[in-house]
Amino acid sequence: MIAPDQGPAAIEISHAAGKPGQPVTIMASRDWRGRLTLAGADLAETLRLWPLVWTLSLLDIRLRYRGSLIGPFWLTLSTAVMVGAIGFLYSRLFHQNISAYLPFLSISLVLWTFISSITSDGCVCFTQSEGMIRAMRMPLSLHAARAVLRNIMVLAHNIVVIVVVFAIFRTTPSLACFSLLPAVALWGVDAMAISLMLGAFGTRFRDIPPIVASVVQIAFYLTPIMWNPAMLMHRGVSMVLVTWNPFYALLEIVRGPLLGGPLDSGAWTAALGYSAVLVLLSTLVFARTRARIAYWV
Repeated sequence: MIAPDQGPAAIEISHAAGKPGQPVTIMASRDWRGRLTLAGADLAETLRLWPLVWTLSLLDIRLRYRGSLIGPFWLTLSTAVMVGAIGFLYSRLFHQNISAYLPFLSISLVLWTFISSITSDGCVCFTQSEGMIRAMRMPLSLHAARAVLRNIMVLAHNIVVIVVVFAIFRTTPSLACFSLLPAVALWGVDAMAISLMLGAFGTRFRDIPPIVASVVQIAFYLTPIMWNPAMLMHRGVSMVLVTWNPFYALLEIVRGPLLGGPLDSGAWTAALGYSAVLVLLSTLVFARTRARIAYWV
């Protein structure tokens, strides 16, 4: 069945298509309500196919480290060496107590590695799956979920570095650790949102990946990763680099409780606010571009 023309020439095929006994419905591009409905159905189908997402993510890890003796633990080893080398150097440069600075640095670097990887992989999550997108019908959000889960697996390997550093310096988390579960869930939602949004932009504009990589590199130096926010307590730039830095809020809701700090309601308010804006933008971008991604790859 072909529906009457309802707008631009872009064509969308409903997810009911291809099932036995059900007709194929082809219709012109819908209004925003229809686009949001189809985008929601796409995400729901990805959630239903989570075993496939898990299998594809695991396959990506195995292929990336095929022939390696210790596989993805090379990333863990390199992260451990970086934490040790930078920790001892910068603790002297910043006149920091090594027993307090090294746990701070280990958490910060491990979490930032995840942020950096998810943004770079998110930009190419659709273009890297060009063959699958063209060869078979499956929800497009599955490819973004595949990139997110793959990076979560790598993050799980790097958590070993944090555990070892905490054990060496006997760092004890605070009672606010109960907030880690919602914090991790928020990180997962943000990772999916940023992958969908950057993936759509990166498919349409191939200059997006290097631009995003440059922005993330600059953000690394402007965010409290290698330096402690307390260093800027009496300086005017603290308002910009800490208070209005979305990366700081996301890092602090995880890093603070692990380092023994109290629950930071300000960081949580900022993190939820930034995440709400990110999810809204990602939803609008994905709903608007979903029907065109297959033609852009």
